Amino acid sequence: MRLTWPNCLNVRDLGGLPTSDGRQIGLGALIRSDNLSRLTEDGVQAVREASVNRIIDVRTPPECEGDPSPFATEPVYRNMPLYDADDPYDPTLSIEQQYAAMLDLHPELFAAAVGAIADAPTGGVVVHCHAGKDRSGTVVALALSLAGVPPECVAADYAALDDRMRDHLDEQLLLINDPTERSQLAESFTARPETMLAALKHLEDRYGGVEPYLRHGGLSDNQIDALRARLVEQRT
Repeated sequence: MRLTWPNCLNVRDLGGLPTSDGRQIGLGALIRSDNLSRLTEDGVQAVREASVNRIIDVRTPPECEGDPSPFATEPVYRNMPLYDADDPYDPTLSIEQQYAAMLDLHPELFAAAVGAIADAPTGGVVVHCHAGKDRSGTVVALALSLAGVPPECVAADYAALDDRMRDHLDEQLLLINDPTERSQLAESFTARPETMLAALKHLEDRYGGVEPYLRHGGLSDNQIDALRARLVEQRT
């Protein structure tokens, strides 16, 4: 469900996604967003009215310093980057290969981000990066998978990029003159279901699935139970 948080471009409530046991993710429990520094005063108020009690910003520290969150000084906020500044990066890799490399390089950071969702105070959790697609999309996909959402639904949600963000990314491409750089950037801007399906298959093939991968990164039994309890609506 798309949310209107002026002036964010890509905000989604993951509530309503089905789980494999016939339940669903609770409304307001987990929200995926682009950069909250875009928010107007009305947007900041909209976040507060959404009963959000944890904001997990997975951007790098330099990104956060250059474009700070309006919540950065509040207890609700956590900065939990998913890679280090000196990590290797190969722009010639496909986006599927980039996701696999990112997941393999720092399972402890992805486990910490998912753990922060599980450990959050009662209320909604927002996970955001810059565009609300790659880094936040991957953390959300891991959390949804752990909560029992089927891979096809996880992948479909990952690919549900707001038209406003698609327009913004298209505008960024027009600023690139070099055709090779523009082609590489265009690939990184895609949001295809098969990209996330490939990432989940990689975790299945290499680690035995999302849960073993996150355990490998340090996620505890208590955090796994807590994440499922907070995200999945309970049967009445």
